[in-house]
Amino acid sequence: MEGNLEPESVRGEEPLEEAKAPADINLPSEPLGTQGQLETEEAPVEDAAKEHVKSWIEAQTETQPQQPMEPSNDDAKGDDTAGELPRVETDAAPSTVPDMTGTAAESASTTTPQGTDATVPTPAPPAAEAGVGVVTGPALITPRRRAASTSTGPSPSTSAAGHGHVPHFVAPSSYLRRRTSIRSPMAPTEPKPLSPLDRDQLQGLNAIRDFLRVRTSYDVLPLSFRLIVLDNELLIKKAINILTQNAIVSAPLWNSKTSRFAGILTSTDFINVIQYYCQFPDEFSKLDQFRLSSLRDIEKSIGAIPIETVSVHPSKPLYEACRRMLKTRARRIPLVDVDSETNKEMVVSVITQYRILKFIAVNNEHNTVLLKKTVRDIGLGTYTGIATATMSSSVLDVVHLMVKYNISCVPIIDSHGRVLNVFEAVDVIPCIKGGAYEDLDGSVGEALCKRSDESPGIYTCSEGDRLDSIFDTVRKSRVHRLIVVDDDNKLKGIISLSDILKYVLLYGVEDTSNWA
Repeated sequence: MEGNLEPESVRGEEPLEEAKAPADINLPSEPLGTQGQLETEEAPVEDAAKEHVKSWIEAQTETQPQQPMEPSNDDAKGDDTAGELPRVETDAAPSTVPDMTGTAAESASTTTPQGTDATVPTPAPPAAEAGVGVVTGPALITPRRRAASTSTGPSPSTSAAGHGHVPHFVAPSSYLRRRTSIRSPMAPTEPKPLSPLDRDQLQGLNAIRDFLRVRTSYDVLPLSFRLIVLDNELLIKKAINILTQNAIVSAPLWNSKTSRFAGILTSTDFINVIQYYCQFPDEFSKLDQFRLSSLRDIEKSIGAIPIETVSVHPSKPLYEACRRMLKTRARRIPLVDVDSETNKEMVVSVITQYRILKFIAVNNEHNTVLLKKTVRDIGLGTYTGIATATMSSSVLDVVHLMVKYNISCVPIIDSHGRVLNVFEAVDVIPCIKGGAYEDLDGSVGEALCKRSDESPGIYTCSEGDRLDSIFDTVRKSRVHRLIVVDDDNKLKGIISLSDILKYVLLYGVEDTSNWA
């Protein structure tokens, strides 16, 4: 028509009004976040058709939900046109529209409605890095994504969105990945500072150990003493009489054939003889004919521990003698020297645990007063599995308890658990004196009545007593062990001299593997 003044380019775009949101056009919107909302820049519109198309796109952007895009056939052909700007060609003179850009999560492919003269080729998925689409023509807005690099290939996120997957923008797992540890090795924790009480305790113990290292075993011996040595060929019956007459409980043995030290005779050997008498009653008539040299055969028959043969040189430090006593569990150790003229062994004396502890208590009173920790605090003694007996128990039953638990004494208690006395291994010597083994069937009360008047008796203490008070008792009295009782005099535990000596030498010492 001659009166129609609209340009042909505009008439070619009129079908857009009838198409009303083609199904294959999806304009992705970007979620709120750091990227912000979808922003569009309006280009100047020169006629009513362009204004109408612009308003339609705005309405679709606000109302149409985000849908995954299906890849077009042109997308599968490759990325030959990736990064190129699509062009719009029309039959009439092109109307140039300024570039319009928007921010979105993914690039969208566009199509031209049917029945128009202009054809708009579908561009290949642009790279996320390029992300800018510029079209000539109205109402086509290509969203873009903020570039992260300069790659021109297809965007992985676009491909994922095209297959129905939700495009990912930030992978939270990347923030949860384990990082390589660059920590420096942990410094050793500093030891807990000692309390004044612990510091004084260690100071006193270390001073006593230094004292034992500079003193020799010979220093323990008194200025005047008597030594009784028994020949190995002496009858056991005569040996018991000698011990009883001299009020001693042990003596070193001498082998006259080899002129060498042969061990030491103790009350444990007499207990072994009693065990042999119980296991082999037919041999009872031969016991009077046994000699001290036969003790080894008796030990082998009943499986007992051999005679103690450990010894130490008198000039060696007293600390070494204590170490050997603890290692062999011996309660006494002989001092054996060698005669320089005959090159023969010579027994000098025998030192006991009591003599060593008394030597410490007498000469180190200024150090023992620092040992102010209680028996309970240092865990001194034995408090579980204690074998006990009553006054009516037989001597033989008590001897069996000593052998079974490898102990040297059994506390005697009443029906209420109160301590009455202690039956020691040396108390069996009067019972077998003169070969009268029938006394073993008697009661413990009868055996205790045979003790000499010089018997020291028993000493008790409580768990609240301090170690310095125990050394004070050892300095003043002849103590072989202490019975731990409560306020009602009921038995709680036993502290032996071995326990005290072991604590003095080993407390706070980490390495004892090189002890001889």
